[in-house]
Amino acid sequence: MQDTRLYDMVKSGQFVTAPGIQDMITAVIARKVGFDAVYGSGYWLTASGLGLPDAGIASVTQMVDRMEKLVESAKTPVIADADTGFGGLLNVHHTVLAYEKAGVAAMQIEDQEFPKKCGHTPFKRVIPVEDMVEKIKVACDARKDEKFLIIARTDVMQSGGYNAVEDRMGAFAEAGADILFPEALTNTDDMRRICQTIDTPMLANMADGGLTPIRPVSELEELGFKMAIFPAMTSLVAARAVEVSLQRLKETGTSLEGPELFDFKEFCELIGFDKVWEFERKWAKD
Repeated sequence: MQDTRLYDMVKSGQFVTAPGIQDMITAVIARKVGFDAVYGSGYWLTASGLGLPDAGIASVTQMVDRMEKLVESAKTPVIADADTGFGGLLNVHHTVLAYEKAGVAAMQIEDQEFPKKCGHTPFKRVIPVEDMVEKIKVACDARKDEKFLIIARTDVMQSGGYNAVEDRMGAFAEAGADILFPEALTNTDDMRRICQTIDTPMLANMADGGLTPIRPVSELEELGFKMAIFPAMTSLVAARAVEVSLQRLKETGTSLEGPELFDFKEFCELIGFDKVWEFERKWAKD
């Protein structure tokens, strides 16, 4: 059954804040904290699962597998990065069916050439707007449930400037996209302007280290956005903590001198060991 919680939040006007998730450890921590939705980041799920850059190298099969595991672990609506739809129109159709079957609540596709690149790195190239419009129409037609949301992203800012972003966002909305994603805007004036120009809900990408200025959710709401993803925060925090702790271990020879550790007993419960222990108690032989 399709998870409709995200659809209901968007339609009611509730602002949605979704942290990026790179692995299932982060997923269960986000579940503990209690976010209304999480973002399955293509960049960070590829980095953590395959040790590869976000450059169109991961296959649709690999990404669907990761998203399905994320849905199971997070137990909250998942907004899933689907890159370009992994190819042409038939690929987009297949990707929608696969992502919807995996249980994600919303799927994001972008207008880059395939293979794509991370939206905050150089040398991106976009396809003609007419081709992306067709992809959006195919995606909307392929879904079995209209509450499975289609998010349309444009990466044209780098090559075409703000006016091209506005033109594409308008065309994507007309094609049927449920949510619009203007990637890599570089100032708050453009962020406000795009929200005021087009009525379709807008998503803000708060990518730490990227081109868009990081703003608090309260300000993003004031600018007119309806959703924000923070795709890189948890991954960069984790990477830094690992680096510091490993450096301390190398220097001191003990784990006691590093950063504060998450409680092991609590993590065992979060990951599901309490159910394992309950099973063993039930079926233990005398």
